[in-house]
Amino acid sequence: MEYNSDMLFDLPSDDVLYDALVARDDRYDGQAFVCVHSTGIFCRLTCPARKPLRENCTFRPTVGECMEAGFRPCKRCHPVKAAAQNEPAIIDLLARLDAQPQRRWSEQDVADLGYDLSTVRRAFKRHFGMTFLEMARQRRLREGFETLAVGGSVMTAQLDASFESPSAFRAAFAKLLGCAPADLKSDGAMRATWIPTALGDMIAISSASHLHLLEFVDRKGLPAELRKMQANTPGGLGIGRFAPAEQAEAELADYFAAKSARFETPLFMHGTDFFKRVWTALQTIPAGETRSYGDIARQIGQPTAVRAVARANGSNQIALMIPCHRVIGADGSLTGYAGGLWRKQRLIEIERALKTKTAA
Repeated sequence: MEYNSDMLFDLPSDDVLYDALVARDDRYDGQAFVCVHSTGIFCRLTCPARKPLRENCTFRPTVGECMEAGFRPCKRCHPVKAAAQNEPAIIDLLARLDAQPQRRWSEQDVADLGYDLSTVRRAFKRHFGMTFLEMARQRRLREGFETLAVGGSVMTAQLDASFESPSAFRAAFAKLLGCAPADLKSDGAMRATWIPTALGDMIAISSASHLHLLEFVDRKGLPAELRKMQANTPGGLGIGRFAPAEQAEAELADYFAAKSARFETPLFMHGTDFFKRVWTALQTIPAGETRSYGDIARQIGQPTAVRAVARANGSNQIALMIPCHRVIGADGSLTGYAGGLWRKQRLIEIERALKTKTAA
């Protein structure tokens, strides 16, 4: 099946989108924007402003199309920015976390800054799929991981990560990465690399020649994936950098800076022949476009294998570079994504902005 390179996945009807606007339903947030003819502005579907009348609304799939039609961005929901950037508490706490990555944050620390704990908790869960305290703990683990990666001892890594006891550090490390810190050797034939990104930290596993895994560290299935890879790698996984991971980090930096969606890092796919066919098909979806599971099934010549395609999509171990986030529901809604629906939405927004920028 051939696709028009300018095609975006069909959105549901304007009536469905208007109902989502009234309900502030986030299923289509970032997939569509409402243009209000009576005011000349455009908004996210989750905008908190008073809802316009149905006859004053039209819907467009990208920020660029709204602006080209002469509409101005709303000053309440800021549709041209990432949604998380609209909340002062998030902006402030993330800045504090960047300034003090080793700080052991507590709920009392957050309350002492004048924030309501339940409000902050809900905001971080909504935008990042984790609480601020969970994010801060993950950041401390990154500090310990990077100490190990440059040859530091487990004790030094524990202190750099600001854990009070070796057992607490080992337990937190194993919960996140599926193995104890001492199990990651510096001379492994396959090595783990921690890659910070604008949408959360990622773990890359690479050999000297190929990237084998790239996942967000908060993916629930990551520890099991790493344990399996550890068991199947002679000598076990190591820690450190190979050229494919370094190339991946550089390409991801360009991607999140909206400079390029081109990935040329050599990949090694672990899966059945069917899964590999699906993953190869995913790589043909241009950035800024989406497909349904049915589209992919037809593309690989097995139109009835929609559920099998969905399983293959969910089993992808190389996020972003094999773009399983570009597959959405047949009705245009966001569907399950192991990295979190909030992240899937933001990835689609980044790519649509990049497509608009490239076209301009």
